[in-house]
Amino acid sequence: MYKDSDEDLKGGLQELDIEDAVAYHHAGVDRSYKRWLCIIGALCILGWAFALVFFLWNGAHKHRSTFAHNPDATGEIGAGTGRVVTIDELQTGRWYARSHSISWIAGPSGQDGLLLEEGGLEGKGYLVVEDVRSWEGGTKSALNTITLMKTRGFDANGERIVPDHVWPSPDLKKVLVMSDRQNNWRHSFTGRYWLFDVVSQRAEALDPSQPRGRMQLATWAPTSDAVVFTRDNNMFMRRVGSGVKAPEVIQITTDGGDEMFCGVPDWVYEEEVFEGNSATWWSEDGKYVAFLATNESGVPEYPVQYFISRPSLTPPEPGLENYPEVRQIKYPKAGAPNPVVHLRFYDVAANAVFTVPIEDDFSDLERLITEVIWAGQHGQVLIRQTNRESDFLKMVLIDVTQRTGKIVRSQDVKALDGGWFEVSETTTFIPSDPSNGRNAEGYIDTVIHEGYDHLAYFSPLDNPEPKLLTSGEWEVVAAPSAVDLKNNFVYFIATKEGSTQRHVYKVNLDGSNLEAVTDTTKDGYYSVSFSKGAGYALLSYQGPDIPWQKVISTPSNTASYDHLVEENKELAQFAAQHELPVKIFDTVTIDGIELNIVERRPVHFDSNKKYPVLFYLYGGPGSQTVDRRFSVDFQSYIASNLGYVVVTVDGRGTGFIGREARTVIRGNIGYWEAYDQIATAKIWAAKSYVDETRMAIWGWSYGGFMTLKTLEQDAGRTFRYGMAVAPVTDWRFYGKCLPCTSHLVTVISKCCAYQMSDSIYTERWMYTPQHNPEGYDNASISNVTALGENTRFLLMHGVADDNVHMQNSLMLLDKLDLAGVENYDVHIFPDSDHSIYFHNANRMVYDKLSWWLINAMNGEWAKIEQAVPLRAGVQVGTGE
Repeated sequence: MYKDSDEDLKGGLQELDIEDAVAYHHAGVDRSYKRWLCIIGALCILGWAFALVFFLWNGAHKHRSTFAHNPDATGEIGAGTGRVVTIDELQTGRWYARSHSISWIAGPSGQDGLLLEEGGLEGKGYLVVEDVRSWEGGTKSALNTITLMKTRGFDANGERIVPDHVWPSPDLKKVLVMSDRQNNWRHSFTGRYWLFDVVSQRAEALDPSQPRGRMQLATWAPTSDAVVFTRDNNMFMRRVGSGVKAPEVIQITTDGGDEMFCGVPDWVYEEEVFEGNSATWWSEDGKYVAFLATNESGVPEYPVQYFISRPSLTPPEPGLENYPEVRQIKYPKAGAPNPVVHLRFYDVAANAVFTVPIEDDFSDLERLITEVIWAGQHGQVLIRQTNRESDFLKMVLIDVTQRTGKIVRSQDVKALDGGWFEVSETTTFIPSDPSNGRNAEGYIDTVIHEGYDHLAYFSPLDNPEPKLLTSGEWEVVAAPSAVDLKNNFVYFIATKEGSTQRHVYKVNLDGSNLEAVTDTTKDGYYSVSFSKGAGYALLSYQGPDIPWQKVISTPSNTASYDHLVEENKELAQFAAQHELPVKIFDTVTIDGIELNIVERRPVHFDSNKKYPVLFYLYGGPGSQTVDRRFSVDFQSYIASNLGYVVVTVDGRGTGFIGREARTVIRGNIGYWEAYDQIATAKIWAAKSYVDETRMAIWGWSYGGFMTLKTLEQDAGRTFRYGMAVAPVTDWRFYGKCLPCTSHLVTVISKCCAYQMSDSIYTERWMYTPQHNPEGYDNASISNVTALGENTRFLLMHGVADDNVHMQNSLMLLDKLDLAGVENYDVHIFPDSDHSIYFHNANRMVYDKLSWWLINAMNGEWAKIEQAVPLRAGVQVGTGE
């Protein structure tokens, strides 16, 4: 028997022979070895079990497409299992988020939460008024649905009529119907108009004397007893109602014609000021109609040529089929005569048109009328006017019963901060209600307060000193979005949580109790559409995650209501299947100004590698490209598919970071914006993961101008390459960019899809050329020698661009020719307008951009700077 003590073990070993000692030693080692193997094995089993549980728990065993889209994802999970973004997907709208609009209407007895459903509601008919509370989860109301039109088509004058647009009367007894629509410009159109009776389900022509006549506009009186319409630029009124024995059409104006517009805007006011086809405003009591009379006889014409298509749809005369069609546009460029506008009034009872003189009004050549608001039922109307250069405001109050007009508020914004006034259509009249604390009538407007745009309440109407409703180093964006007159709540959208975000807020009419309506605990970008009484709203979440829409009850409503309208499940699944670039939001500080920036990195980004960098910009005054909306666009394709880093910085001049940063560019556009792009590019060039020899910049429209201006200012020191689409090259030719009208353009590039090339907008930033000739010279692309210092650049333009005219690019090409500069490529698109779509052109734009950029980043353009001919007998591609 072995002893446990060391002494016993020692003695025992002395008694053993050598073989026994060795055997004893080996036995002890074996037992120890087996014991350790058991321990290690147990630990391995536990580790494997833990790893399996973790593997299943975090979903790492699943395909990447089973994960929900995460806008903050870094790309490590499921790396390599997703798809890259393709141009085909962008072109076909696969990355477009579905959204819905709601036509909120006021009930005939003041009901709130009513909407107009057009296109067919199951079991109810084609055109239905529905109460959102009857959808689900809400209290049933007395008015659930009212069917206005049982079927879409109807018979009238012996023909089948199919509506293009419908407008119910306020009392819901009749429907104004437009058929046979023909588009004119972006907002304007003509059509045939009909009056449809809800009870009988029958219709007649709005003007029975001309059933096939085309009209430009028709609008209901708030009292439902009349319709005012414009035909051939003259205005008429059709009386409607049980008291009217026979159709009665009254001609209101007689001086309308080719160069005089009554009740509808001309081209420049349609595009630049009203962004719509109406310049007619009924008073709330239906006693008066205000309308704009626009004389454009002094406005010069600009010809737009179409070489392949015939937009007029007019067959050419025999022998002229090979000549291009030319459309003449009354187009006021910077410094050229503007249309002359006057506000007229029509007294319905007296059947009389009149104007009201305004003391100290702007002259005819200086006046811009940008907004008209009827103020209650006492014949008062507010008119917002500015001078031609949009830096002096006059708010006018007119009393149409007394035929008097006076200026109740004015402001010289040029003296305040050197800036300009933007056109706005959000001024809101507030009626008096002494029982509810409103002792006098007033209005809510956006004002400048300590360098930011904020809400203010003016009461009474002629009080120039407002009550501020908001303040702080953030800006009100949509102001106000709605007003609840029962609870004195004002709803609006603002950047309070961050300049790249949009949240919905409410504040009391006395400026107290400002609070968020949307969830501000996380980044968000929202838009909203309120019901007429502000008790309900269509809330649209636009990012950064997958967009969705809900109809909700607001704080004005005691009931809790939440109905999902759109979830975008297909888009969420599609996004999960792809490797989207990682967006990193940050700021850069240039000359003490903090600017927003977003960097898009490829999913499998490796900081130890060197990446080419593409800068994408728009940069127009008051615009914003860096925001928290969900978007998969051409920049996403570049990062996801081509593997490049894409950077966007909103430089000085852009919006929502305060007026100090915005107004500094006035009179000298292009300089500071380009300076900020170059300064930011230098910061990126110094980063360890950036290949500073492969940096490019691109943009469309104002972004095309900024691309060229940046290349001109930089002269090849930071950027080597640039791609400019439909660029402005001289501000004497140019105007303004509007939001995209095509979702494909929005999805692909977030570029400006529609451009307004007119005096009104250009002069807002640059004054007139007569006032600021040096500024116009500096803002032009003129130093073509500096452009020649870049490795290469690309220029593309649509020949029929009626906004940024092809004249811009042609003038630049002439300057390049004169200077002998040849380091560029050009692609033109026949008959394409500013969005470049005609005959597959839009696909060609993006294919060309991608192909050209790949060759730039591969160094191909650098190789051909000094091209030499191959020797005879040398095989191409081998060098032998």
